[in-house]
Amino acid sequence: MQRILVVGVTGAGKSTLARTLSGRLGLPYHEMDALYFDGPDWATNDSFSEDVSALAAGPRWIIDSLGYPEVRDLLWNRADTVVWLDYPKRVIMPRVLRRSLRRTVTREALFGGNRETWRDWLSREHPAWWAWSQHGTRHREVRRRIHDPRFAPLDTLRFGHPDETSAWLASL
Repeated sequence: MQRILVVGVTGAGKSTLARTLSGRLGLPYHEMDALYFDGPDWATNDSFSEDVSALAAGPRWIIDSLGYPEVRDLLWNRADTVVWLDYPKRVIMPRVLRRSLRRTVTREALFGGNRETWRDWLSREHPAWWAWSQHGTRHREVRRRIHDPRFAPLDTLRFGHPDETSAWLASL
């Protein structure tokens, strides 16, 4: 495990797991959303594809994302391991709701200095709406990719519940 993608739906715990793995394995961790969003009003990074390409060319890394569409194949072609947090909605939704509530109440600064607001909760782009609406789509996309012959060399670890992930981490 030298080039790891941690994948799953919003709220699964990808960033938390990637940070933990980074510390245990000594791999540089890169937060995909921090690379993508680089300014106020959720402005996006104009050199995003080039930045991700440079990171992916490196020999060792961990990234907490399936990958935005413009870099998805690049990441999957360079990774050697995929850790899939394939948790059901009953696990995901309480997590994403608690996280978003905390971020909204505390005005926690996120990527590019942005913050979640109460008004954002009404948007289909809000993490809670996104996690709910994209759960099945994301599951099918990851499943399709792990069965795609192009990505057959990848070592895929699929966890269906946080207890399984915790047990695996304890075994490292």
